[in-house]
Amino acid sequence: MKIAIYSRLLEEDKRSDVQFFFDELARQKIAVAVFLPFFEEIKDRINLLPDTSTFYLSDDLTSDIEFVISLGGDGTLLDTVGLVRDKGIPIMGINFGRLGFLASIGREQLADAVKALKKQTYVIDKRTMIHVNASISMFGNVPFALNEFSIHKRDTAPMIKIHTYLNGEFLNTYWADGLIVATPTGSTGYSLSCNGPIMFPDSGSFLITPVAPHNLNVRSIVVPDDNIISFEIESRTDQIICALDSRREIVSKNVQLAVKKETFLLNLLRLTENNFLQTLHNKLTWGLDKRN
Repeated sequence: MKIAIYSRLLEEDKRSDVQFFFDELARQKIAVAVFLPFFEEIKDRINLLPDTSTFYLSDDLTSDIEFVISLGGDGTLLDTVGLVRDKGIPIMGINFGRLGFLASIGREQLADAVKALKKQTYVIDKRTMIHVNASISMFGNVPFALNEFSIHKRDTAPMIKIHTYLNGEFLNTYWADGLIVATPTGSTGYSLSCNGPIMFPDSGSFLITPVAPHNLNVRSIVVPDDNIISFEIESRTDQIICALDSRREIVSKNVQLAVKKETFLLNLLRLTENNFLQTLHNKLTWGLDKRN
């Protein structure tokens, strides 16, 4: 068995946990390929096996890689999605960050995570992603996202008008600072912070959530994910911001934009006890009100 490991950096207070993780992989005789910039950072701080290899590009994730492990928070896992792309390699997120809805495996579960890989006692959830089409080239070879696509006004601009259509039929004009189109996975991300609802990962929907809307009767709306959602933007400034998960581009307000469901799914690996309800309980402390 061979796995790939992606991370952004190694913080000193996490070094012992990372060392323990690599030791467990060696104990289970699991071969490792490490993301090259991360390898350069840890090679003098972590004891690695001599046969540890590296990778850097998506094309380096060859067919012998069975899993990709993300060490970090949800942002790190979103970076990993851009490396895996349509290869279908399952991603396991180990949470070295803060909240961790996607990277739901805690640092205290490192040994269990490695054993689950070796014994194949895990569950793979298939997650819908969102794809962006535009009249100009945007987001390079990764025009898709696991969480959301969003449109924003420039920092110093007044609110913008976003005319929104479902399969070419007019839905609404949003007077707002921006608009989010989230997948069910992304419903616990940026959209949630803008008062959007939580959706179950297999709900088969997209969530349209305005950012600071001018009209108080405008709220989030859930639409089937077989819709193509398109936009026309009016702004007093010439440019707007488009964001795809953690990536963003500044483009002309006249750009033609549409989003749809991506043609392939993401395989997200979890331990058997870490289902979505359990994640909500743990991360949002549901059912743990001390007044009860």
